[in-house]
Amino acid sequence: MKTAFQSDTGLVRHHNEDSGGVFTKSGHFLAIIADGMGGHNAGEVASQQAIQYFEEKWKDISEEVLTNVENRKAWLRNTITEVNKHVYTIANENESMKGMGTTIVAAIGDDVVVVIGNIGDSRCYLLNGDEFSKVTEDDTLVNELVKSGQITEDEAQIHPRKNVILKAVGTDYRVEPKLSLVEWKDGDILLLCSDGLSDKVTKDTIEHILRNEDVPLGERALEFIKEANRNGGDDNITVALVMNADVSQVQEGEA
Repeated sequence: MKTAFQSDTGLVRHHNEDSGGVFTKSGHFLAIIADGMGGHNAGEVASQQAIQYFEEKWKDISEEVLTNVENRKAWLRNTITEVNKHVYTIANENESMKGMGTTIVAAIGDDVVVVIGNIGDSRCYLLNGDEFSKVTEDDTLVNELVKSGQITEDEAQIHPRKNVILKAVGTDYRVEPKLSLVEWKDGDILLLCSDGLSDKVTKDTIEHILRNEDVPLGERALEFIKEANRNGGDDNITVALVMNADVSQVQEGEA
C-alpha cells in the first residue's frame, strides 16, 4: 500500500478539531478521520479520543480479524460503537465537554476488499479505474432532503443548513454506523476526508487531483489542502489517501 495523510487548520478556525491517521500492518491498513464538534476545545478532545481509541485497538488486532472480511466488518462495527460509548462517557463526566461529539469515517482492508464505516458527514471516495464514486452516505439533514426528493444535490451544496448533522459519535449512548464493502485492484485509490474538503472542493476537482499520476501521492494529499484553502478554507481540512499498490513499494506517508 501507498499512503498519505494531511491535516490543516484552514484559514479561519483557531484550532484543528480534525484528527486522523493511516496505519499499516501485515499488508493490511486502517485509515480513519474524525471531525470533532463542541464548545471550547471539546471537539478537538472528541476527535483525538476517537483516534487514540482506534489506534489502541489496531495495535492489538488479530490475524484472524485481518484475514477474514466478515471479521473485519464485525471489528469495525464494534470498535465504532465502543468509541461512541467512550466519547459519550467522557462528555458526560466533564461539564465543559457536555454535548461534544465527532464524525467518523474509517476503512480497513487489504489489496482485495475494503470495509468502510461512517457516522456523520466525513466521507470516503473510491477512484476505481474509469469510475470515481462516493462510497459513504452523509448523516445530514440535507442528505435526507435529497433522498426524499425535496431538494437536488446541487441545491444541497448551497443549502443554509447543509452542516446540520443528524448523527455523530459521542452525542448519544448508542449509535449504529453504516458499513460499506468495496472490492478494489492495483492502482485504485481510496480518499477519506472531513467536510472541510468536500464542502470546498468539487467532486470533479477531487477526481482530477487524484488522477494526476505525475504527482506523488503525498503531494496530491497536500494539493487537496491547498485547493480547499484557495476556496476559502473556513473549516479544518483533513485527507487520508490509500493507494492499492505493491506492498514492496516505499510508504509515502504514515500517520
